[in-house]
Amino acid sequence: MLDGKTIAITRSKDDASEFISLATQNKAIPIPLPTIELVSKGEKIVDEFLNLVETENPDYSVFLSSKAVKILFDTAKNVGNFEKLQLAVANSIVMSVGPKTTATLNVYGIKVNHEPKNNSSIGIGEEFSQIRAVGKKAIIPRSGASNPFLKELLNKIGIHVVEIHLYDVCAFRDTAQWNGFRELFSQNKVDGIIFTSASSVRGFFEIMLKDYKKSDLINHLSKLSLVCIGPFTSEGLKKFDVSHVVSKVHTVVGAFDTMKINLS
Repeated sequence: MLDGKTIAITRSKDDASEFISLATQNKAIPIPLPTIELVSKGEKIVDEFLNLVETENPDYSVFLSSKAVKILFDTAKNVGNFEKLQLAVANSIVMSVGPKTTATLNVYGIKVNHEPKNNSSIGIGEEFSQIRAVGKKAIIPRSGASNPFLKELLNKIGIHVVEIHLYDVCAFRDTAQWNGFRELFSQNKVDGIIFTSASSVRGFFEIMLKDYKKSDLINHLSKLSLVCIGPFTSEGLKKFDVSHVVSKVHTVVGAFDTMKINLS
């Protein structure tokens, strides 16, 4: 148990329900921190996706987050192209990065054919290696802030990748929601923080550096238990030279279990 420990996670309250439940079960105090906002590139993304499907004829559709799924399919609903999009995706072999993304695809009527055991970009690469998809083509709808790692990895395996950027990422603007966290943080009453993406790391520092000098913030963070959900999140935190650990299981549950060990 984590009796009375205060743990923050870099997700909004709506996206942190699993974490809040785990923290409550373990008698910890959860603090959801909305660090980033996703800004859709607009209605054009649906036509762009459908046009790419028509011209490139991809064998696989690869979804790396539930957010990407929601933005693409909700936009399709708004422009009256939902069934056409649904059919275009369903006619391909669908790969999802993890259980949350799979569940979201299911909500929109999409059956997932492959989900790697390692819920990360590396896991996607491992899955493609195992199913021997050399020479095949994959379309990946994702963030405009994404790094090129997955595309380069799949290219090395022999997969031709077509990316489409659905949204951009910026730091969360309504920082009034951070007031409670700021107060506890300044009083040394925060015990740990779980970082869930490289973008959330950037958002966290952009927001906190409005109130703290960089050296003071890093010194303060060094007293906390910091857990990254995966290696790319870790790369984001390394840029700020902050000590942290990386969860071996790249899920909220895995990161929370790592936090439990660190705070025990």
